[in-house]
Amino acid sequence: MADYVTDIKTYSANVNEAAVQKIVNYCGIALRNADSSLVSASDPTELATVRDGFAAKKLGLSAEAADAGIASVVAKMKGVTRKSRVTFYYLLAEATGTMDKLA
Repeated sequence: MADYVTDIKTYSANVNEAAVQKIVNYCGIALRNADSSLVSASDPTELATVRDGFAAKKLGLSAEAADAGIASVVAKMKGVTRKSRVTFYYLLAEATGTMDKLA
């Protein structure tokens, strides 16, 4: 948990640790696998999975709002080759103003 918070602090000054814990719980067992614990921003299929999964189901975003948020997060994390799924999801909630859905 502390590693996720530290990574998120690279992008966001005030980290809501309860929200981070909710994301960790949401991702569950997927975080145990190195491949599924990361988001591949260069893979359109992966980004569609983020949009149709976490963004739609957990954050309640429309496809358009999710795509705009995802583009914002990809730009913010540009240059990072190994994008943590927890960090990506947290920044997505932050960028779309849906942090309250994680509380």
